[in-house]
Amino acid sequence: MRICFHLRVRPDRIDEYRRLHRAVWPEMLAALKSAGIRAYSIHMWTDGPEPGHEFGFLECDDWEEVKRRLAADPVVARWESHMAAFLVTPVGPAGPALLEEVFRLD
Repeated sequence: MRICFHLRVRPDRIDEYRRLHRAVWPEMLAALKSAGIRAYSIHMWTDGPEPGHEFGFLECDDWEEVKRRLAADPVVARWESHMAAFLVTPVGPAGPALLEEVFRLD
């Protein structure tokens, strides 16, 4: 499965958000992999009149199982709690709203 989502980083927190994501906690990286995520990237719009739009892309076999495992991991809870201050709208317990895939070239 390929999962894509959109979040918005507060414009006044973009630099710190980027800095933190260049050094994601090793235990957080391990939690993502342990939950079943095999590829994950984040891309951010940093120019223009509305900077901070972030698009996340990940690959996994079973998104529902990944969400269940992430929700049960205390490291993930700590990371998400820390990151909530950076987001315009923090992610709720159901996870981020997903974007519809409208085209794919394999």
